Amino acid sequence: MIKTLPHDIVISACQELATLVTQHTDGKGNGVHQTDISQLEFMRESFAATAICGVAEPILAIIVQGKKEALLGEETYLYGAAQYLVVSVDLPLSGFVLEATPDRPYLGFKLSLDPIQLCDIITQIQPGTGKRENSVRGLFVSDADIALIDCAIRLTRLLDTPQDIPFLAPMIIHEIYYRLLIGKQGEAVRQIATPDSNMQRIAEAIKFLKADFTRSLRVEDLADLANMSSASFHRHFKKVTSMSPLQYQKQLRLLEARRLMLTENTDATNAAYRVGYESPSQFSREYSRMFGAPPIKDIERLRIA
Repeated sequence: MIKTLPHDIVISACQELATLVTQHTDGKGNGVHQTDISQLEFMRESFAATAICGVAEPILAIIVQGKKEALLGEETYLYGAAQYLVVSVDLPLSGFVLEATPDRPYLGFKLSLDPIQLCDIITQIQPGTGKRENSVRGLFVSDADIALIDCAIRLTRLLDTPQDIPFLAPMIIHEIYYRLLIGKQGEAVRQIATPDSNMQRIAEAIKFLKADFTRSLRVEDLADLANMSSASFHRHFKKVTSMSPLQYQKQLRLLEARRLMLTENTDATNAAYRVGYESPSQFSREYSRMFGAPPIKDIERLRIA
């Protein structure tokens, strides 16, 4: 008798999930597809794509089919079918679909993470956990287990019975949170919603940064907001985001400039000034370094794509 290995069971379940996601994205084109469950989106790409850059908010993303690469600062994360990525604070990310064809597209299951709901579950399963943990990276990749994939399958199946969504979807989403909290990366997930954790302190500083990234950055102000010394804040910020506060601000500025040029037809010089640059030539150099081409060429490439 041939013994079925745990990994084979997970892969088989992932194929079942791929069939369901295909049913809800087939014929709708590539890109992100919102569902009737507000926290749930599907991703579909038929071709290995150009880099998609943006600021990712806290999410769980399961690769259902295909392979993807995520870039955070100078770090690269590769993940494929039956693996998942969790982002626990707002992070500037670049993503590349590495494996996709029209016959076998890249498929993804993406669930936004709600810190308040997570905090509820943490209180129930880990009461009294109030100590401040060591900082951990705000992004990680892990292998999915059968319990997590099963939750994703059941949540996706609810789309066929919309009348059940209001009652059953919150229960399944809570179960997904529970599975993440008791999994290998439970500490990192827990810090998303643990008041006064180092990650929460850094998350507050990030919110402040995002609210007005055009102003001159004073690390001391961010450190005060996080109730840390400047040296401690800088160390924890880099641990969580893989970059310094200045690098983080720079990426926010360049991403916003790219959006302005792409969606509002703003010229490069104007975009540079609007996001806080005083020198258009410095803007052009840093833009080329981040996106691999000068502003005009990059925007033309994106429009063609």
